[in-house]
Amino acid sequence: MKILALDSSGLVASVAVVEEVDGNQNLLAEYTVNYKKTHSQTLLPMLDEIVKMIELDLKSIDAIALAAGPGSFTGLRIGSATAKGLGFALEKPLIEIPTVDGLAYNLYGTDRVICPLMDARRNQVYTGIYEFCGGSLHALEPQMAVGIEVIAGKLQALGREVIFLGDGVPVFRKRLEEELMAGQKFSFAPAHLNKQRAGAVGALALQYLKEGKTVSAAEHRPVYLRLSQAERERLEKEKNA
Repeated sequence: MKILALDSSGLVASVAVVEEVDGNQNLLAEYTVNYKKTHSQTLLPMLDEIVKMIELDLKSIDAIALAAGPGSFTGLRIGSATAKGLGFALEKPLIEIPTVDGLAYNLYGTDRVICPLMDARRNQVYTGIYEFCGGSLHALEPQMAVGIEVIAGKLQALGREVIFLGDGVPVFRKRLEEELMAGQKFSFAPAHLNKQRAGAVGALALQYLKEGKTVSAAEHRPVYLRLSQAERERLEKEKNA
């Protein structure tokens, strides 16, 4: 099995190719950029570079995986359009990986509770609570859009050691330190593991592919979890009209 994986759900743009042969997984290539450029400027050139570097025949892939949301509305649309275009052109299925699940998968094998935090603006985070059981990712709380105090409360109720990661960490770190109960152990993932990576999306997608969790390019829709700013403003105007 060979999977092309894309993640443009947040600040990071990432492309990877992951394969499994005789039960052994291998990350063939990964190109990740966290810089001041739009994903429309980076995603396709990164894909083109990977194709050249590993002499990849795109027809040889079995599926296209993507971080399907939540995340940046613009980033999700760019990733979705790219994946759908490739899916149609190559006649390949898509694998929709929940963005927060993919982020949590960066910390494969940890015995701590994993809490990804993506800055969702408006004092909210895209988050969830995860653990690994028998080598599989298990969601104690599936991905959601909530205030930082809500997820802190859920973690307090668990009372277990937590590791945080994601672009929401620098935004809400001080609030977390204030909200979490005194004595509760927590830490933060290191730089090479604390942002979205297409390699993690691809590795998780290998399991999805085995389970038959695919959709066609025509069926795919991004998962936003909440209304866009334009939609919120429209509803507010209608409410006040």
